[in-house]
This record gives sequence, C-alpha cells and structure tokens, in this order.
Amino acid sequence: MKSLYLRVWLTVVAVLALFALGSGWVFQQQMAQERGRFDAAAVDRLNAWGELLQHALPPPQAPAEEQAQGLREWSERLRVPLALDDAQGRRLGEAESFGRRAQEPDARVLPIQLDDGRTLWLARPPRGLGGRHGPPPPPPWLRGTGLLAVLVLLFVAVAAGAYPVVRRLTRRLEALQAGVERFGAGALAHRVDDSGRDEVAALARSFNRAAERIETLLRSHQSLLANASHELRSPLARLKMAVSLLETASPGQQPELQAEIHADIAELDALVEEVLLASRLDARPDVERREADLLALAAEECARVGAELEAGTGPFGVQGEERLLRRALRNLLENARRYGGDEVLLKLEREGARLRAAVCDRGPGVPEDMRERIFEPFFRLPGHAEQQGGIGLGLSLVRQIAQRHDGSVRCEPRDGGGSRFVLELPAC
Repeated sequence: MKSLYLRVWLTVVAVLALFALGSGWVFQQQMAQERGRFDAAAVDRLNAWGELLQHALPPPQAPAEEQAQGLREWSERLRVPLALDDAQGRRLGEAESFGRRAQEPDARVLPIQLDDGRTLWLARPPRGLGGRHGPPPPPPWLRGTGLLAVLVLLFVAVAAGAYPVVRRLTRRLEALQAGVERFGAGALAHRVDDSGRDEVAALARSFNRAAERIETLLRSHQSLLANASHELRSPLARLKMAVSLLETASPGQQPELQAEIHADIAELDALVEEVLLASRLDARPDVERREADLLALAAEECARVGAELEAGTGPFGVQGEERLLRRALRNLLENARRYGGDEVLLKLEREGARLRAAVCDRGPGVPEDMRERIFEPFFRLPGHAEQQGGIGLGLSLVRQIAQRHDGSVRCEPRDGGGSRFVLELPAC
C-alpha cells in the first residue's frame, strides 16, 4: 500500500476498532460482575428474611388461618409480596400483593426453604429483588446485540469523520511533494502554499526559505559567471595584442609592452581572486567567528595604502573572521585611493554596541541615485572603468562581508566634497 493517507486512515480505524471491542468487553465484564454481586446480595437477603420469618411466623402446628394471617402481617410490614406453603406443598396463605406481582410478565417467584419444612415464596419485583434499592437494568440498546450495534455505529461514524481529516493532511503533503519536484525540475521561482500553523505549514515555510536561498545563490552565481566572463575578455584581448606586438617590437618598445603584459596579468589575477571570494561568500552563509582587533587591522591597512587613521575611544574588538574584515577595510581604502584622490582618511569610532569605520575621500563623489547601485557586482560609475580601472567587485565584496558579520555598509556624501563609506559592525 503506497498511499500515505490510506495507511494513516486505516491505522486510525484499526485503533478505533480495537478500542470499541475492548470497551465492549470491559463493559460486559463489568455488568456481569455487577449482576453477580447483586445476586449474591439478593441471596443473602433471602436467607436473612427466611431466618427472620421462620422465627416470626406462627409454628407449623398452628392453624392454617393463623399462619396465613401472620404471613400477611409480615408481608405488609416488610413491603414484600410473600406466600407460604406447608411441608406437603399446600398453600397456607399469601399476601394480596403476591398475587398481583406474580402475574406480572417479568416477575420472578423465588422459594425460600425454611428449617421446619415449610416453603416461603417471594415474588421478585421487576427491577430486582431490592425493588427501588436494586441497580436498574441497562437500557435495551446496551444489552446483547444492542451494544454491538451501538459500537458498530460509533465505529462507522468516527471512521467516516476521520477520513476527510486524514485526507486533507496527506493532500497538503502531496502538494508539498509536487512543489518540491517542480522546483527540482528547474522552476526556481516556484513556492508552495505555507498557510496554516501546523507542522506541515512549518515544513512548507522551511522549504520556501530554502528555495529562496537556493534561487538567490544560483542567480548570483549565474550573474557572477556572466559578468566575470565579460570582464575577462578585455584584459585577455589586451594581453594577446601585447604578446603579438612583443614579437615584432624593437628593443626600445619591449619594456613598455612587458609592463602592459604584467599589468594585464595582475588585473586577471585580481579578477579571479575577487570572483572566487565572492563565490565562496555566496556558498557560505556563516563565517568563522573569533575576536579580532579592528583598530589593529585598520592601522595596518592604512599604512599599506598611505591613508590617515583617526581612532576614537575603544575598545574596538569584533567577533568575526580576521581575513575577511581585513579585506573589507582594504577594498574601501583602495577604492578611496583609486577614485577619491590623495586625501584618504579612516575614522574609527565606537557608539554603544556598534563599531563604525568611515573611509573618507575628496574625490568627485557618488551621485545620490547610484549610492546603492555601486554595491552591486560589476557595477562601475560611468567613465571610471576607462580612467581608473577596476572590475566592480570590491564594494560588492565589502557588503557581503559586512552582512556575514551582522553589519552593514553605506555610501554618504562628505562635508566639503567627496564620499564617505561607512562600515558598521557589532562590537564584542
């Protein structure tokens, strides 16, 4: 049996059937025990009444009328229908209520044998020997086949009610399976229905989050591959042309061509390195977190590019991967040096639980409508690629690194002209 809903439903039905059978058996056993206890009590009462009446009634030698009169008096006194036979089985007398009760369809006449040979007869009331004091009989629908019919009806009702519930649950699982298969077939934008608050809805939401992450990752890799392929063509073309010219160049032109070749190789190396780093950051949502000193990293990178460092009141500890934090600061500083002129300043501040590293320059600045776009992969301001070079991945990597460290980066205008790139990270 391959259908999950049938397995679940049949499991519910089987458990229900076992419960119904067990309940019926326990009920029957309980009723049998109650009847046994009640009958035992009835026998005890019969014996007690027999012993009482044997001493209270006139002796067997008394006239029959005197014995009959004594019987009627005790029948009224005990409120029990009684009759009395002598040792030979002849009726000596009976109470008026005995005759009426003995004629009722469901009445039972019970004998009580006295020690002197006489027989005392008691007409059992319809509800038991104890009358209104005895336990009431179960209703007709709980007797014999009636109980079985009730259990069967209960079984059918619960089984019929459980089927749509189980089918609805498994239908949602089937829809989730179809959505997963459709996503796996290449429909990366497909999402499954995640309405509801139960475990199936939670599973659907988890799938949608995973699908969104996978789609973003694949789109990013596709874009990265397409842009990287495009960016590789320019330095490769220049390199090919320089190599061709080198073969026919004069000795005086060769040093210049060799310098161009080395520059193109360096550009290719930088492009491959940044593409690989961007790919690794996309594939790894978390980073290795260890305590790092942001002030020490900033001082080393400022000395490397010849930038000025201005640090406020620390400490400047941050939880993260030192290699990536260093790369973020380096990219910001090199970007400022390349596009912002000679005056580059890195201001390091702490504000509460946040660290702020602001790289300031005196360049032409970034237009307001492009301050977000410059953080996109391979985006470069118009004219910058021809003048200063670069491949447009530096700021994109800075944003990726900041986000992996629960931080952010933004571009602002600097007072007096230029740009201000602010990297914010949580302090440890």
